[in-house]
Amino acid sequence: MSATVCTLAGNNRPGGQQPRARSAMLNLSVLLEDAARKTPDRDAVVFGEMRLSYALIETVANQVANLLRDRGIGPGDRVALSCPNVPYFPMAYFGILKAGAAVVPLNVLLKPREIAYHLDDSGARALFVFEGTPELPLGEMGRAGFQDAAGCEHLFLMTADPGAAESPYPDAELFWPALTGMPGTIDPAPTGADDTAVILYTSGTTGRPKGAELSHSNMLMNAFVSEAMFERREHDVLLVTLPMFHAFGQSCVMNVGLRRGATLVLQPRFEAAEALRLMAREKVTLFAGVPTMYWALLSDPGTVPAEEAAAALHTCVSGGASLPLEVLNGCEAKFGVKILEGYGLSETSPVASFNQLDRPTKPGSIGTPIWGVDMKLIDDEWKTVEGEGPGEIAVRGHNVMKGYYGRPEATAEVVRDGWFRTGDIARRDEDGFYFIVDRSKDLIIRGGFNVYPREIEEVLMTHPAVSLAAVVGVPHDRHGEEIKAYVIREPDAEVTEDELLAWGRENFAAYKYPRIVEFRDDFPMTATGKILKRELR
Repeated sequence: MSATVCTLAGNNRPGGQQPRARSAMLNLSVLLEDAARKTPDRDAVVFGEMRLSYALIETVANQVANLLRDRGIGPGDRVALSCPNVPYFPMAYFGILKAGAAVVPLNVLLKPREIAYHLDDSGARALFVFEGTPELPLGEMGRAGFQDAAGCEHLFLMTADPGAAESPYPDAELFWPALTGMPGTIDPAPTGADDTAVILYTSGTTGRPKGAELSHSNMLMNAFVSEAMFERREHDVLLVTLPMFHAFGQSCVMNVGLRRGATLVLQPRFEAAEALRLMAREKVTLFAGVPTMYWALLSDPGTVPAEEAAAALHTCVSGGASLPLEVLNGCEAKFGVKILEGYGLSETSPVASFNQLDRPTKPGSIGTPIWGVDMKLIDDEWKTVEGEGPGEIAVRGHNVMKGYYGRPEATAEVVRDGWFRTGDIARRDEDGFYFIVDRSKDLIIRGGFNVYPREIEEVLMTHPAVSLAAVVGVPHDRHGEEIKAYVIREPDAEVTEDELLAWGRENFAAYKYPRIVEFRDDFPMTATGKILKRELR
């Protein structure tokens, strides 16, 4: 992205258009509109050497909304978006919302068959897709999925070179030429609180992915409440390395950043050394990541001195999975900034609990329920589990999804009387802080005993030769399941499987210690940095 955007950035308002106020209504796009109204000339997005103002992002989003209206797309429709962390994402995302349609963000790692499934399942009428790179040809895969989908009518290709004049595909309109002549102002569609804003697809660990249908109220409330829980500066700068197509990056970074008029520094693909360089160069004040990102930052050999990377940093947030205590303590010592853990899911918009600023924090805890949200522990029969637990976390509040799109039966399985059952097992202490034990689906039952992989992983990572561990259950004729540990060694460490097994026998109860160890150089991960245990199995 260079030529066209850079030309626009010099003007900041294509066609001389000014951001325009609109009548009061409940639409998630107000986050961008309000920031553009208050600080039109502030950098909204930094991408490489490009610096794009709030006025520019707002104006292009308005043009996208007018483009969709011109194509007959509006309230009640769905529009898919396949795009990494580049400036096109907020432009298209908020344009879709302004048109009154619902955004269907797609994981950029999806293959054509999967893209076609998501388009058909959501009933998307249009697809915006980034061209991608030779290593990740998103445009090519998106077009193939579009062609296989039954009902998707429009394909818009966002090219790496915005100056491109001809589409490589006859059935795809180029993004910038399609916007030519479209007004830079719009009166957004009159959406209501319960209208669908976003459909976020789950990872599909127990079947085909399901779309969590989130309303404008769900998303706005989560952004407002989350933003209020993070320490702030007069002008915050957020490193956006979590994928914006995912709930965590979308709600807790992009939307929170826009809510406070911050500058978003985009990193399309997380790489620790580059993240540290961007943090130092842009004076990043707030960083949010998943545990494997913190592990990588901790393991970085010192490409950028930690004190330079963290010079302006005031808040670090971790979510997506439990942060191992060894990593948490190591990062806090290295960067001198406290890491606050939270918890949520796509179905809860996503934040449900957090270690909040007005209460003491507890290392290893996901905190307490956020404002307006209730949490409790339940058993398999939905009965409340009193005391410490363990039990499955259930959530009720303004953050709970409307349901799985087009799947009332699947919704009824997980939502009852307003309570959403998460599938996560936790304990609760006397102060009301929750501690994740593990995913119920990851529970290992060995010889009739319950074994929680996270507990084993935490202890394994205290071994001086273990850098990262992932524990799964594998089939066993006698015990039903056996415990297997996948291990990434510390650099230059030479621990053997027999040595680690012997160490395990000394540190775990007899039914808990791993009987099998496999060493790996890396782990399979999702685009958001979660370890794919189903692939390890």
